[in-house]
Amino acid sequence: MIAHGKDIKIFSGNSNRALAENICRELGTQLGNAEVGAFSDGENFVSIYETVRGSDVFVVQSTCSPVNDNLMEMLIMIDAFKRASAGRITAVMPYFGYARQDRKAKPRDPISAKLVANMIVAAGADRVLTMDLHASQIQGFFDIPVDNLLGNPIFTQYFHQRYEGHEDETIVVSPDVGSVARARAFAQKLGMGLAIVDKRRQKANSSEVMNIIGDVRDKKVILFDDMVDTAGSICGAAQALVELGGATEVIACASHGVLSGPAIERIEKSALKEMVFLDTVPARPEVKCDKIKYISVAHMFAEAIERIYEEVSVSKLFL
Repeated sequence: MIAHGKDIKIFSGNSNRALAENICRELGTQLGNAEVGAFSDGENFVSIYETVRGSDVFVVQSTCSPVNDNLMEMLIMIDAFKRASAGRITAVMPYFGYARQDRKAKPRDPISAKLVANMIVAAGADRVLTMDLHASQIQGFFDIPVDNLLGNPIFTQYFHQRYEGHEDETIVVSPDVGSVARARAFAQKLGMGLAIVDKRRQKANSSEVMNIIGDVRDKKVILFDDMVDTAGSICGAAQALVELGGATEVIACASHGVLSGPAIERIEKSALKEMVFLDTVPARPEVKCDKIKYISVAHMFAEAIERIYEEVSVSKLFL
């Protein structure tokens, strides 16, 4: 029984339309009729071609590259729905851009994640649905409810089927100290051990591997992280695990495949056997790399949207 009596409508920007269509397919509905584009000078525009008055509206938009265009598209869409008297507006952001700028690392730094949160609230969003925020405390940057889904259960199912019965021969590795808590929870679910790659970061988007904490010799390794940007860290960790640690096989997984700069080339040439991503950031059609595999998050987002719409608990999806 739907308590609020509204109908549900799902719209998408241009960043990840394929995922939005798959979410609609899971829910048995159609993607909302809207046009999202840009004028010749680069200004974004949105035209909504159906009524949303009183509707429960979900705007699916990852703020991946081009980050600022996709962010602006989402803000304009939210504003359009607010001015069209939508009953409730949920910003569905499978990948939340600017999440790495969540604190002042040095004097006079901005906290851009907080600024983006303020902009989303000011545009008129009533709640946010996202996945694997780079820093969980970003949820506190918003003055509206935030549901931060975890990609952990999807990866757990994938690797459980792959290594069932061989847990003693496989180990989960955190690529840095900051990801230990995330990797530990993942390892516990799989019933595997945990190791850590200790590294010293010299500058942005580069790192130097220093040491491996734990025994990975003669074991298959699952490198577990939340995102891969230029792939320097994950490929460096894979090389160290093979050359220094003596691992027999390294597979990496991460929720968000940002893959900027030399990332694809690095993965292709790396010691990684396979690189598994969720489709929170869409695969670029021009990129051809046999090592990269994508798993869909459409089912999890569809269930979360359905639960939000029906006003029931979403916490089951965080387990």
